[in-house]
Amino acid sequence: MTKSTKPANAFHVAHGSAERIDIGPLYGAVVAIGNFDGVHRGHRAVIGAALSRARTLGRKAAALTFSPHPRLFLRPQDALFQLSSERGKMRLLAATGLDGAIVMRFDAALAATSAQDFIESILTGQFGIGGAAIGFDFHFGQSRKGSPAYLAEQGARLGFAVDIAAPLEDEGRPVSSGAVRAALTDGKVVEAAELLGAPWFVSGEVIHGDKRGRTLGFPTANLRLDPSCGLKHGIYAVRVDIAGKRHDGVASFGVRPMFDDGAPLLEVNLFDFDGDLYGQPLDVAFIGWIRPELKLESVEALKRQMAADAVQARDGLQRAGAAFPALGEV
Repeated sequence: MTKSTKPANAFHVAHGSAERIDIGPLYGAVVAIGNFDGVHRGHRAVIGAALSRARTLGRKAAALTFSPHPRLFLRPQDALFQLSSERGKMRLLAATGLDGAIVMRFDAALAATSAQDFIESILTGQFGIGGAAIGFDFHFGQSRKGSPAYLAEQGARLGFAVDIAAPLEDEGRPVSSGAVRAALTDGKVVEAAELLGAPWFVSGEVIHGDKRGRTLGFPTANLRLDPSCGLKHGIYAVRVDIAGKRHDGVASFGVRPMFDDGAPLLEVNLFDFDGDLYGQPLDVAFIGWIRPELKLESVEALKRQMAADAVQARDGLQRAGAAFPALGEV
């Protein structure tokens, strides 16, 4: 068990729409603009550029992001495996050194805003930005007509600098939210962590289950994840934060083929832990893949397999050191 640390600086979060948003102390900040789903290493390059520019200018630095994810608004018929909840995203952003985040509601009004109006009415008009940082593939405005080059051109005209982060690769793999989703869908949580820069995590409140784990000798804390979660069903080595303290464990995510093939559930067995967690919020970081879900020939065979899983998980967690995502307070 280890104790977590949290950044001390206050992180200001402002919510609003294209028509009106009060950003308070973030007015005049240098903004890193993007969806920032998962806050991966590519996003961190954009954020790093904003922080560097802000230090040079003596200004604050903030993230400008959107909720819901534009794809969910523009293509509601298409499922989207979101890597982080809005609160999870804010906690990741709060640990980067940014002073805050501006969360704009992505709705019909924002979708219909032209690229020029987005710059003149929102970035400079409402926010008075001191500069902007974006990724090489960032597009904005109605029909995504605004390009990085256009933003840089308009910034030069209006008096703010624009930093454009180049594409980032990791051993030939593009660092992108899509690549992280693909890795998690295959259960490759180590690869996902390499792209993210830290283990992928989920948060949730412990709910009551059927108490079957306790009868098997492996009591579990159960979390219901978002239905869009595309993580591969299987057994994982995990590290869990409970009220600022870290605990290692082994978790099953899936439909329990030995018993009921029910709705997907995350069941976490914490090593060397004895306590009542019902109703408590947990952060669960996925450190390593162990195996897929199995339907074994008997309950006794399942118990033996679970014991072997725990041994493998302990070994993997020991080799992983203190791996856990940096999370700030929001």
